[in-house]
Amino acid sequence: MIQMIGLEQVDGALVEQLLDRAFGPDRHGRTAYRLREGVPALTGPSLAAVEDDRLLGTIQLWPVLFSGDDGRRVPLVLVGPVAVQPERQGDGIGRLLVAEALARLPREPAMLIGDPEYYGRFFGFSADRTAAWRLPGPVERRRLLARGEGVPGGAGTIGPRIAAPT
Repeated sequence: MIQMIGLEQVDGALVEQLLDRAFGPDRHGRTAYRLREGVPALTGPSLAAVEDDRLLGTIQLWPVLFSGDDGRRVPLVLVGPVAVQPERQGDGIGRLLVAEALARLPREPAMLIGDPEYYGRFFGFSADRTAAWRLPGPVERRRLLARGEGVPGGAGTIGPRIAAPT
């Protein structure tokens, strides 16, 4: 039986090995990694899927900030990476991880870089308000997705949120 546990309960080296298997060792150069620089993953919604003490998958969520050209500052949660052991991909583990993590989110809008057909269909993410967002690296605009009350529209920069707003 698959159990969801807090990611902080899993050896970080095992998480890194899983991420390397799922995404390759060159994953650190991706734009999403730049959004996470200097901040720890959120405890609570960052999860691991385990079965018989074996790590099957992980999801990490990160505090980021939209800094609007108009002066707005809107906290967001970056969803991802979602990683599943290659031999268990297609078993619905990733979908379970995303659903459980989103259910544990604070009342902040969420964003991710991912497949719009999948994340839109199952979780309500869309690119409707993200077209003018700037990120610290390249991104396919159709894959820059957000959901939730208060998703900012308009031009602005997304970056790490060093301290949670009070």
